[in-house]
Amino acid sequence: MEAIIEGATGAAVEDIQERLSSLGYAIEGAELDARSFGRSTATAVARFRLDHGLSLGEAVDAPTWSVLVDECYQLGDRTLYLRLPNFHGNDVRQLQERLNVLGFSCGPVDGVYGVHTEAAVKLFQESMGALADGMAFQDTFDAIERLRHVWAGKPADGPHPQGSMGFARAASVLESAGIAITADDPISRNVAGRIWNLAHATVDDCALELVDAPSGVRPETRVLIVLSTEPLPDNVASGVGNLALDDLDTLPLRLRTAIQSSGSAPRTVRIELPVGEGAFTTSDAQTFAVLLLDAICAAFDHLDL
Repeated sequence: MEAIIEGATGAAVEDIQERLSSLGYAIEGAELDARSFGRSTATAVARFRLDHGLSLGEAVDAPTWSVLVDECYQLGDRTLYLRLPNFHGNDVRQLQERLNVLGFSCGPVDGVYGVHTEAAVKLFQESMGALADGMAFQDTFDAIERLRHVWAGKPADGPHPQGSMGFARAASVLESAGIAITADDPISRNVAGRIWNLAHATVDDCALELVDAPSGVRPETRVLIVLSTEPLPDNVASGVGNLALDDLDTLPLRLRTAIQSSGSAPRTVRIELPVGEGAFTTSDAQTFAVLLLDAICAAFDHLDL
C-alpha cells in the first residue's frame, strides 16, 4: 500500500483516526471532523509505532497498518482457528490471556493462534461439554465471557497453579460443598471409593457422597464428579465437562472452570484417569485418589455456585 502521510484527507484517514482513538491515542477534534491527517494524527501514529516496536516515523505504511488492524480486534469479532498463515491480533491475545488464567495454558501470550492455543481451546471446549474442534467461535467466546468473574483482573502469565490445601480449608470444603462422586468402570470405582475413604478420614462431618450412578444423587447435591478410564469418543459433544488427569498444577483450575461452565443439574464434570496398558496397582489407585481429592478441595475452595 502507498503510505498515508500528513496532509492526506478522506475515508482512509478517518479509518486510521477511528482505530487510533479506540486504542486511546489522542487526536484533535478539528482533525477528526475534517478527516484530515494533521499534526495530532501524525503524533498519534508516531506514538503507536513506538509503542508497538515499529520503526520510527509518522506515516501509516503497510507494516503500521497491519499492526493497527491487529490491535483493534476484540474477542468475538471473528472466528479463530488454526490455519496458515496463523491468525494474529489483539483478539487472539485476549483469548490466550483468559484461557491461561482459567488453567488451559496457551503458553506465552504472543497474539498468534498456533498449535498450543488450538490445544488449549480444545481442552476448554471439552471441559464444558462442547464439541472440541479447536475452532473458537461465538459459543466458545460466550462460555469464556460467562467466566469473567474468574479471569477478570488476573495476570495472564499462566498457568496459574493452585497448590495443596491446608487441613482447615479442605475440611471446610468437604463439610459443605455438596459434592457427589461416581464412576463408570471397575478401576475408576476403586479410585472413587478411595477418595471417599480419604475424605471421611480427613473430617468427621464429611458430606462427600459416593453414589453408584448419576441417578443416585440426592436433590441437595450441587456437583457430581464422574470418574472414568475411557476417553470421550472423538468429535462427540457429551454436554458434560470432560477433563484429563494430567498437568496437575492446573488441574484444580480446570476442574473449577468445568464446574462453573456446566449447565446441568447437578453440575456434572467427567474426569479421565490415565490408565495405561500395564497393570494398574493398588498404589496407582491410592495415588490417583490423593491427587484428585486435593484437586477437588482446591477447586471448591470459596467456589460460589
